[in-house]
Parts: sequence; structure tokens; C-alpha cells
Amino acid sequence: MERELVLSVEHLSGGYQAGGFLKHGPYEEVLHDVSFEVGKGEILGLVGESGTGKSTLAKLILGMVKPESGRIVHYSERPQMIFQNPYSSLNPAYPVSWIMEEPLRIMGVKNKEERKARVLEMLKLVELPDECLEAKPHELSGGQRQRVSIAVALIQQPKFLIADEPVSALDVTIQAQILKLLKRLRRELDLSYLFISHDLNVVYQLCDRVLVMKDGKIVEQGSIEEIYNNPQHEYTKQLLSAVE
Repeated sequence: MERELVLSVEHLSGGYQAGGFLKHGPYEEVLHDVSFEVGKGEILGLVGESGTGKSTLAKLILGMVKPESGRIVHYSERPQMIFQNPYSSLNPAYPVSWIMEEPLRIMGVKNKEERKARVLEMLKLVELPDECLEAKPHELSGGQRQRVSIAVALIQQPKFLIADEPVSALDVTIQAQILKLLKRLRRELDLSYLFISHDLNVVYQLCDRVLVMKDGKIVEQGSIEEIYNNPQHEYTKQLLSAVE
């Protein structure tokens, strides 16, 4: 039986125009002929060293950067991103209640009571107390900020999330709590994730399958067991030996 998909990426290539804001410099291709799929209910890991193109791929998938060639097909509505650093992705000038309501305002949810009810529902879902609503991001702990970031991503009720290094800025204890939360949310909300990380231990704990990226190319992909127990590509073997 053919599996149901939330995302299909076919022969995707893309990058940036160098030269800062004015973009007068040469075009630099970062991703080269990338193809993969994310199944419904799946957590797909994406690993590779810094600068290999993982975050660029996330931006291409979400339409923040235009692809040079290839095709991206979404089978669900309103895919969202959980960012690495919630301190920079959450507006520091506003309390959590305003930050969480803003996506709903943009969606056109005009009823204030409906917005507030949705915010309270999301807060409960990510296991945060109501008192957090009046706090600004700098008044929260790192773990609380990341929970707010997850709640903001979920408030539009997406079925597919891209998590870009969402636990790398957290200590090990808080990391474990956030990973447990992501697993529970997957189960309860029928979510799918593309989980980007340089930490192979974290990917092993969370993901079903994994893509290995080097220099903007997928050099290997397979189930967690296949990749971790029987890696084929030399680069994958190097990454795993570094962990061991």
C-alpha cells in the first residue's frame, strides 16, 4: 500500500544571490538535486555539519527562498517552522498572549474570545501555566520560550512542522523534556516533522528515518536502524564515529 505523504521534494536546487541586502554579487547554489519525501505521521531527521545547506532547505520548503529548479509539493496546509533560537524568533516587545494571538489575527480570526480560547488551549497543550501569558520572552526560561515557540507554530493547526535545531540551545535535561513533548504532540495531533539537527544522538532518540546531507546533497537516507547500524557512505561513517 502506498504511504500517505505530507511533503515531496523532487530534484530541488537553490541558493542565494550574494552581496547582502542589494544582492549584487554572484549567485551561489547551496542545494544540488535534493529529493526526498516525508510521510504522514513521520519524523524525518536531517543531519549534517554546519554550512551544509540544512537551513537553506527549510527556507526553500517554506517558500522563504525561491528554488532555482525542482519541485516542492505540500499535501497539507499552513506548514510551520519551529526555530532554533526562540529568543530571536519571538517578538521581545510583546507578552506571550499577544505573540500567540498574532498568527490568528493574520489568518483573519476576528473574534477575540475565539483567539483567546485557542491560545489557552495551545498553552495547555505545551504544558505551560496561564501566568506565562503576561510575561515577555526575556522573562521566561529557555525551555519555556521554546514551548511558546512550539505553541505559536501549532496555533494555525498545521499537520507538518519543520523543526530547525529546536533543542540545540537547551541543556540536556530540558532537551529531553522538549523531545518528549514533540513525540506526544505528534501522537495527539497526528503531526509530521522534518527535524533538522547536527546532534546525531538527538536524532536517534526522536526520528523514524534520517537524511544525511553533505555540501548541499543528500548522500544517504534510510531508517534510523539502517543508517546508524549499517552506514554506507563514508561521510555518514565519519559523523557516527565522531559521536561514538
